[in-house]
Amino acid sequence: MYSFRKTLALAVLAFAPALLAQNSNSGKISPDTSRSGNVDVIVRYANAPTAQQIVLQAGGVQNRDLHSINAGAFTVPGSSLDALAADPSIAHISPDRQVRGMLEFANPAVNANVAFAHGYDGTGIGVAVLDSGVNLPVDLNASNGSYSRVIYNESFVVGIGDTKDKYGHGTHVAGIVAGDAALSSNSWNTVTFRGIAPNSNIINLKVLDQNGLGTDSTVIAAIERAVALKNQYNIRVMNISLGRPVTESYASDPLCQAVEFAWKNGITVVVAAGNYGRYNGVSNFGYGTITAPGNDPFVITVGAMNDESTANRSDDRITSYSSKGPTALDHVVKPDIVAPGNRVASLADQSNLLYRTSSALGQLFLNSYYGDPGSGYSTDYFRLSGTSVAAPIVSGAAALLLQQDATLTPDQVKARLMLTASKSFPATSSVTDSSTGITYTSAYDIFTIGAGYLDVWAALNNTDRAGGIALSPTAVIDSTGTVHLADTISNSALSAVWGSSAVWGSSAVWGSSAVWGSSVLTPTSAVWGSSAVWGSSAVWGSSAVWGSSAVWGSSAVWGSSAVWGSSTSVFSDSAVWGSSAVWGSSAVWGSSAVWGSSAVWGSSAVWGSSAVWGSSAVWGSGQLMGE
Repeated sequence: MYSFRKTLALAVLAFAPALLAQNSNSGKISPDTSRSGNVDVIVRYANAPTAQQIVLQAGGVQNRDLHSINAGAFTVPGSSLDALAADPSIAHISPDRQVRGMLEFANPAVNANVAFAHGYDGTGIGVAVLDSGVNLPVDLNASNGSYSRVIYNESFVVGIGDTKDKYGHGTHVAGIVAGDAALSSNSWNTVTFRGIAPNSNIINLKVLDQNGLGTDSTVIAAIERAVALKNQYNIRVMNISLGRPVTESYASDPLCQAVEFAWKNGITVVVAAGNYGRYNGVSNFGYGTITAPGNDPFVITVGAMNDESTANRSDDRITSYSSKGPTALDHVVKPDIVAPGNRVASLADQSNLLYRTSSALGQLFLNSYYGDPGSGYSTDYFRLSGTSVAAPIVSGAAALLLQQDATLTPDQVKARLMLTASKSFPATSSVTDSSTGITYTSAYDIFTIGAGYLDVWAALNNTDRAGGIALSPTAVIDSTGTVHLADTISNSALSAVWGSSAVWGSSAVWGSSAVWGSSVLTPTSAVWGSSAVWGSSAVWGSSAVWGSSAVWGSSAVWGSSAVWGSSTSVFSDSAVWGSSAVWGSSAVWGSSAVWGSSAVWGSSAVWGSSAVWGSSAVWGSGQLMGE
């Protein structure tokens, strides 16, 4: 049985009933829904015509139809919500939460350059980019320059019909997927900035405004459009480099249900994991900080590696800020895979907000860096860091697999990428933030690196076809304090990896050590290793990880220097992220000095009832944090 025993008070098992009791007071309303004034909500229907009429009669105004999840986005009086929830025609009410947008070395680090040399460039594959819009730089044109490979443009941001990227995030992401390096392939250039699938097509679905802000309903509407356009533009991949706090189960979260809609309609959905791996406000060491919709078990959730600005992947390490699993509330094992996400170079526009603020953050580089003539900084390319730039690397990889074999399903793409990911890691690594002097130590466990480090060429050379579903598993604790990997669908303990109903069966190909590697599973197939590795009471605190409402602390935790050091920017420079790393040796692995008796999970850490995710004050009023 795939399990390990850790000390954990039995009292934590009472948290799930507590959550049900909390929600029962409000019927079917998410616990973070405001009752003050007029509120923007997403109402899911049990009986659509009746429910719509009831909401309108209560003074609601419909802002958008969300047919994919049998719902609508409304503005309603907060005082009417409890009465609405009591009506049997209404299934669930959630806030229309705000969202925010969160390769010269990245390309060879994942062996994408080898794939390109063998003719894999994403030709014919459409990648939907749900972001802040996409501009039309030369690098996104066809190879002959006769037309743009941004083949569809639409804005879903209320009041903004312009699909151009005024924030700068979406164009950068699109370049990582599909940039063909036209502006850095001249005879005088010494460095080339090429995307992972440099002849794929981009479907520009703008969901974030000029400040990188959007809402759940805008993202859901864009997802619906992508599904509607799937056959017309051969949309096989969707990149979502944004996220927000997990405040309810993925099973009822409208945003999560929408990404599942896309997945079930044949689109491989790739999502950023989040950038909160440094959060230790409740002694959780960054665990339990995966953002939505990356918490959904269907999608491919991507963490960020630091490629150390070298083409050799042997020196690459996990970034200290990459969010870790398991997910809040549902305890899904995430991320699924990791890819380069630190100071990744891609397309820029000097008029965009991120570019204009990047000069102070060290994200710009001189023209002379890549042999371009003239003095000053490049206005064609710049660097960003975070899991939001790691996700499009995996999206590009998915496009290459689908170019090679168009019959692959999203589950088969996910399973193959995970199976072939590199499993070779150190036991731990550490990095010191030069601005604060704080050292962050990361362990290479299943909740930090998932199935391993993306290897595009290995995936293209693999012919295994998964026959089942590839839902990420769930971590489950029993009455003795033993943690098991369980099938997310049935929630049953598994004798293989995820169980016979899933991709991850007991066969040699899809067995646990094949997918996850020996670095995260011990010889006895424990999830994180034996007590000899982790210490007698190191990991699972008594009320840490298994609580009812997650990990986000108060706004004090997320202040300007609490998590990120002196900079408040998500895309902070190497000084903030400490690229001058001091990498720990395997000697420190699992010692009490690193983990201590309550070091990692703590008594009220990752699984606490409201410890890590806390109130909406962290994010602003329901705001979706950037990647």
